[in-house]
Amino acid sequence: MSNWKSIAQIWYTRCITGIRVTPVSTKSVDAAAVLYQAYRPRPAGTDWPAQAVWPEHGIPRTVLLDADAIEGSIRGAAGPAIVPETIVVDHGKIYVSEHLTSVCQRMGISIQPARLRTGRDKGPVERFFRTLRESLLQVLPGYKGPDVHSRGVDPESEAFFYLDELEAIIREWVAAFYHHDAHESLRDPYASGLLMSPAEMFEHGMARAGYIEAPRDPDLAYEFLNMQWRTIQHYGVDLGRRYNGSVLNPYRNVTSPYTGKAKGRWPIHYSPDDITRAYFRDPETRQWHTLTWEHAPSMDMPLSEDAMTFARKLAAAKYTYPDDRLAIADLFERWNLGLGDTLAERRVALRLSRDATLLDELPSNNDVVALPSVARVLAVVDTSDDSGNGQVDDPDPETGDDDFDEDLEDFYADALEDA
Repeated sequence: MSNWKSIAQIWYTRCITGIRVTPVSTKSVDAAAVLYQAYRPRPAGTDWPAQAVWPEHGIPRTVLLDADAIEGSIRGAAGPAIVPETIVVDHGKIYVSEHLTSVCQRMGISIQPARLRTGRDKGPVERFFRTLRESLLQVLPGYKGPDVHSRGVDPESEAFFYLDELEAIIREWVAAFYHHDAHESLRDPYASGLLMSPAEMFEHGMARAGYIEAPRDPDLAYEFLNMQWRTIQHYGVDLGRRYNGSVLNPYRNVTSPYTGKAKGRWPIHYSPDDITRAYFRDPETRQWHTLTWEHAPSMDMPLSEDAMTFARKLAAAKYTYPDDRLAIADLFERWNLGLGDTLAERRVALRLSRDATLLDELPSNNDVVALPSVARVLAVVDTSDDSGNGQVDDPDPETGDDDFDEDLEDFYADALEDA
């Protein structure tokens, strides 16, 4: 099944600050997750080369002896931590959704839509996808190519990457190679003959503008979840499902101090990829607390909102008086028997199976095919097969990551082909 790749890129430096690979299509929660990675970069692999680990910047404000403070989440990151002021997005519905706009409002980020049919507004992103395709994806087994001429004989037989594996490969390539290759469009205006890499351009920007201090709130991730305004009743809160927790006791049947369209209601956060829990921030202590779905104790795994919706449809067609517990049991039984063969069920199952953690990495060398995650795969694939499975012609010579190619607008349609 095909996949989509979402990224966040700094316009000034071309650094990649967020990457997410999703099955079939991208949702607003994925766009919010990519934006969150700009504030909290993912950690580098344990054995990545030295140049792939983002260097520490700035002068410490104080010296802390606490181990968690010294070895925090930002140390040893695979990319820079930034604080976006404006994001440039296209007109896809996930980028103008209530979820993403509410996240940007809470974080003080402006949203600037790209102009219609104006490729240069998002040219750096489109050029990155082309570089990704020509420098990395086409050497992976199962690559289908941008057209039928580059497809190979039977790429489907070689397609065995899990989503988290493919994402780990892309992250490693970005950190080890892309951030350190000179780009045609990255130049100092006072030394136009000097080409810079994204990492060097980031250093250049820091020297001119100063250090960027990202928020240090350990609970920052909750701000990027989907939020709904709800009243707190005697049974808890209702998000189409009922959630409850002892932290709600002081606020049951109490009108909130919020005004406007949220008048009388309280903000409840949840992740569409795991609806077994919701989150409430106590307005007195400012601490986050977990609310549990009424049917969560009978489950030992996450459940997505899409899976719940699909299960309810199946139960409604089968039973006169269906309930959520019965619907979920039927859905899991259907998948266990191998009956979940519809496209909708495959999409739901793929999204549920997505692992959000990076894979363990091995030492890497200075070649794309020598990336640990790539080498493990190529070791069992005969790339010299005369049948030409998954093989493509040699790409045109690279001239740098120039953002001003004439064919940018045509590229966007095939940039998201899966590997």
